[in-house]
Amino acid sequence: MREFCRRFLLDRRGNYALITAFAMVPLMGGLALGVDFIELNRQKQMILSALDSANLATARRLTEGATDAQLKAYAVEFFNASLNNIDPADVGVSVTLPTNTSGGGVLKMSATLNYHPYFHPAAALLAGASDSDANKPIKLMVSSQVRLKNTLEVAMVLDNSGSMSNKGSGTGQKRIDLLKQAAKQLVDTLAQQASMIQQVDKPVQFSLVPFAASVNVGPQNDNAPWMDTYGLSPVHHENFDWSTLNAADKYARKINGTWYKKGTGWGLEEGQMLTRFGLYRDMKVVTSHERIVGSKRVVCDQYRSNNTCAKSHDEYDYNDTYGPFASWQGCVEVRPYPYNIDDTPASAGDPASLFVPMFAPDEPGNHWYVTQDPNEAAPKTYGAANSWWNDDPSSSTGKTRQSNMAKYFMARPMNAPVLAAGAGPNYSCTTTPITPLTDVTSANGLASLKAAIDLMAPNGNTNVPEGLAWGWRTVSSGEPFSGGRPESERGNDKVVIVLTDGENTYSTLSSDPAGNKSTYAAYGYTGVSYNGGSTTRLFSGTSSAIGQFNYSSSNYTAAMNEHMAKLCDNAKAANIMVMTVALDLSSTDAGDKKAMDALRACSSESRFRKDPNDPSKPAKLFWNATGATLSDNFKEIANELSNLRVVG
Repeated sequence: MREFCRRFLLDRRGNYALITAFAMVPLMGGLALGVDFIELNRQKQMILSALDSANLATARRLTEGATDAQLKAYAVEFFNASLNNIDPADVGVSVTLPTNTSGGGVLKMSATLNYHPYFHPAAALLAGASDSDANKPIKLMVSSQVRLKNTLEVAMVLDNSGSMSNKGSGTGQKRIDLLKQAAKQLVDTLAQQASMIQQVDKPVQFSLVPFAASVNVGPQNDNAPWMDTYGLSPVHHENFDWSTLNAADKYARKINGTWYKKGTGWGLEEGQMLTRFGLYRDMKVVTSHERIVGSKRVVCDQYRSNNTCAKSHDEYDYNDTYGPFASWQGCVEVRPYPYNIDDTPASAGDPASLFVPMFAPDEPGNHWYVTQDPNEAAPKTYGAANSWWNDDPSSSTGKTRQSNMAKYFMARPMNAPVLAAGAGPNYSCTTTPITPLTDVTSANGLASLKAAIDLMAPNGNTNVPEGLAWGWRTVSSGEPFSGGRPESERGNDKVVIVLTDGENTYSTLSSDPAGNKSTYAAYGYTGVSYNGGSTTRLFSGTSSAIGQFNYSSSNYTAAMNEHMAKLCDNAKAANIMVMTVALDLSSTDAGDKKAMDALRACSSESRFRKDPNDPSKPAKLFWNATGATLSDNFKEIANELSNLRVVG
């Protein structure tokens, strides 16, 4: 027995199989876990890849203006389609959209995988786990996020009034030159940042709106659909009396709101429209006055009693050639209220919304004739501010002389006096044209914008609201300048930067023979109503605090300030970020103080900075600059705009 036991203990043949059987349990468990781990990691990577793809695709849809519900449905559908051989029923997905609707933010997608292991349940049962615990799915959460990069559309609305030729305080340079340097510095800074972004089309665009008494939209737009080419606007004819064209063979007739040339006396021009654009084409100047050889004839001026000639003079026939007198330089008038304070698209169906070309009427002055009698008494001098054409002497008063239309169809003689600088139908049109939104990541775009900045020149009065209105229109997606991204597109900021060195101004007159009450500028004449009404454009839509018949410069400024305040509110309500800069304005001067307060009130609030005087409030995007600080102030503006585009 003892020998049997000894042999049994020494026998290894049966123990090998038994040990192997015991060892297989952890070995097979480890193998099962290894296989499941590899498969779990594979599915995790597939889900993460599907999340990234869906996130990027949804981000593109977000910038196109899709609704939140559409975005979430699209994200889930795109994700499920990208899962390949993973059952979507085993994956739960959630979408978190950016909360900042004005741009930027984070788009986040998360997915929870319920992984069903292949071998783990059997291994768990061998290890003594219960059936329910062994068959539980393994939960795994993964997420992906895309930080949206903001695109920028910035309108620089810059004062080009005459006072910008003054030297900036604390410097020896003119304000306009300091402004040019600061503006180009701003553009360069943002362009350099934008050049590093490859996946976004036109990440930073700038427009330029020089303004003074008016804004120049560019003479190339004379036939644009948003211009009043048919003379339909209620302000188009406010200074013109077409009924004065009343000859039997050459007269004017109004048909369906448009005036036409009627009568055989017009020749080939019969049927053409009578509009401001038409006047620019119709006005002619004699360019040569050549005597016809052999056309001499003697004309008796005084006869004797026997009917012989006592006094005579020679007369000749002449061949005259004519050339154009002037062309439209691109400035437009202010639209009638309320279209002057908003971005309503221009439409022929709503004539008041159309933009009317500026045409400063010939104001009462001297009259000239090609064959003026040297013995005639000197004509009456009226002393108007902008007399530039030959008056029709049949008009007896200053007002009728101004509105008489027959005069424009009599050629201006060669011997007429030379016009004063700035005089003519383009009076008060002193600025260079608007530069529409331009992609500054393009070398050509950057160069053209900076060249336009360099061309700015100071001249004229100050009309901040009209500059601001056109700044808004340049970043708009609709006409007149339709280069802006759709307003519904998220991840895009529309910004208007307004700089001025003075308060709003409209000039009064020392001599006013036509009863205009002001010089001509973008609001027309402050004393001339339109469309048969009693209110002029400058006073239309203003409060009772504005005297409707108070024709003083201070009242004009107050009216323009009210228009500006409403315009600022409308622009900000339309998600336009307004930044304002007061240049060399003094808080101790009453007029300057009002201008500064208006600019501060107009400005938007910063998304990043707090008011240093009240940290509980955001800082206003307003800068009180001097000539010496302007460059640094524009660097601060660049920082503010850069923050809108920070990628974390």
